[in-house]
Amino acid sequence: MTLPRISTAEEIGTTRAFAWALDWPGWCRGARDRLLLPAALCAAAPRYAVVASQAGLEFLANPAALTPADLDLLETVEGSAGTDFGVAYTVAEHDRRPVAADDADRMTRLVLAAWVVFDRVVAAAPAVLAKGPRGGGRDRDKIVAHCVASDSAYAGQMGIRLKEPSPTDRPAVEAGRRAMLDLLRRPSDGSPLAGRKWPARYAARRIAWHTLDHAWEIEDKSEPAG
Repeated sequence: MTLPRISTAEEIGTTRAFAWALDWPGWCRGARDRLLLPAALCAAAPRYAVVASQAGLEFLANPAALTPADLDLLETVEGSAGTDFGVAYTVAEHDRRPVAADDADRMTRLVLAAWVVFDRVVAAAPAVLAKGPRGGGRDRDKIVAHCVASDSAYAGQMGIRLKEPSPTDRPAVEAGRRAMLDLLRRPSDGSPLAGRKWPARYAARRIAWHTLDHAWEIEDKSEPAG
């Protein structure tokens, strides 16, 4: 069976790099060696399939069969200190593409699906997560608080002014998410939102990447039952 080609882009910093699928917000992986990026992106395909399914979108028939040979690298951008810090930071030219109404709807569904998957992972995770070799890492509730604070900052980058909610104030958290989704749902000519720095496509991939990166971190650090 022939798999469809996946268009990708990459961001290369000094000590860290990221690659992402251009048409699938949140399907993004990082590595310290750029040569490892294609394999890392392919390895995440089965996990991302859960997000696409939640969004009600057709994805790869067999995500586990995806290989680096199935990826088409269309753009490479220079990273920055933000990249080396561990953030998919740079706005690429492909992020500046116009967003038609159907694209905006699809993109919004994937961002919402990322949040749904994150919430589901959090609900199933233990409060205390496994730590690294030297005891580093945050527990579940600290990660949730970090994600809520980050989403509030992302809303500000999109020109949405809302008070940062408490991570336990679900109505306020949901209100912030709805405001971001309402903005992403609008067609765009590719200009930065609210005259700031983030075009809609970049906002969608940044929000979805950050959400899923931490959802998968929680999954990886959750102690198996029994």
